[in-house]
Order: sequence, then structure tokens, then C-alpha cells
Amino acid sequence: MKTVFLSGSRAISRLNQEIRERLAGITSQSFQILIGDANGADKALQGFLKEKHYSKVTVYCSGGHCRNNVGSWETYSVQVPAGVRGRDFYTQKDRLMAKNADYGFVLWDGKSPGSIENVISLLKDGKSALVYYSPDKEFVPVSSPSQLKRLLTRPSLEALDAIEKKIKLGKLVDELEPRKQKQMSFELPQFLNGENRIGSP
Repeated sequence: MKTVFLSGSRAISRLNQEIRERLAGITSQSFQILIGDANGADKALQGFLKEKHYSKVTVYCSGGHCRNNVGSWETYSVQVPAGVRGRDFYTQKDRLMAKNADYGFVLWDGKSPGSIENVISLLKDGKSALVYYSPDKEFVPVSSPSQLKRLLTRPSLEALDAIEKKIKLGKLVDELEPRKQKQMSFELPQFLNGENRIGSP
């Protein structure tokens, strides 16, 4: 069974028709879903899955406490080293989800450092992501460092500078070595195919 890591920016709290169609494509193929417990996109994505009575979901939580689990799904508690606080406390679970998933589906507002860091984590593991870039209301497949760099030409310089200060974005991008990402076959991950939106919300 293939596994998809769903994530997104806290600023994105509503799912439009296009996003719902892609999610319907994921659920129609019975993918196992890994998702975090944050407010914003995580909670909105959870709401969609609950609405569809989708059961193949695992909610990852840092430190043993889930902030949101609206469908009362199975949870995975990620142990965080003592002394880790703030943003790093929650990124522990994101990195593990990226490691355990086959693909990523990321809702990015062009400002959130955590969402783009999830894309980079997937690429590091030789995996691919479909990014919904909300300012342009467009889906952007990212399966290579060059595609990531093209995506990063979209946000403003001010937004990129703010992300750089939080996660050292330039260093993370430079560390990505050219490598073959997992190939997306047409038959399996149709939700990643820009010309095929299957299912209905």
C-alpha cells in the first residue's frame, strides 16, 4: 500500500474545490495517509478526511499529545529529545512522516518555512511531492532539485528572506544532490498527474 504525507501552512485553513478534487483522488486510490496535528492546513485536511469517513489515516504528534485528531484515527507519538522547544519540537514528526511516506501532498502559502522544509525532506529521501502554491492557485509537481528551485522563484524576496532566517533555506537547497526521484507511474499516483483529477469532493 502506498503512503502519502499530507501537510500544509497554518495560514491555509480552507480547502477549495481544486484541492478537494485532488484529495478525492488520493482517497479513491486507498492510499495510507500520514498527517500532522497542527491548526490550519492539517486540521482542514483532517476535516475533509473525516467528512469522507476515510479510515486509512495516522495522525503524527510530537511529545505524546495530539492537538487535533478530528476523526479519532490511530496516532503515532513521536518522542522528542529533552530540551527541544519551539519550532524544532514539532518538526520532529514532520521529518518522520516524510521518511515514512512514499509521496507528499503539500499546501504552501509561499511563506511557511515548515511546508517547504517538508518538500525538501521528501526530496532528500528520493521522493516527490505535489505542491499547491496558494498565491497562484496552482499545483506544482516537485520531484527534483531543479523543480524545487523553480518553485522558489515564485515567492517574494521578502518571503524568502524570512524563510531563510528561520531554516537556512539556501543551505538546505544546496545540500540536495542531483538524484533520481521515485518515478510517478500514471496508473498509481494519479493525484500527482496534472492532467488527471479523479474523484469528486
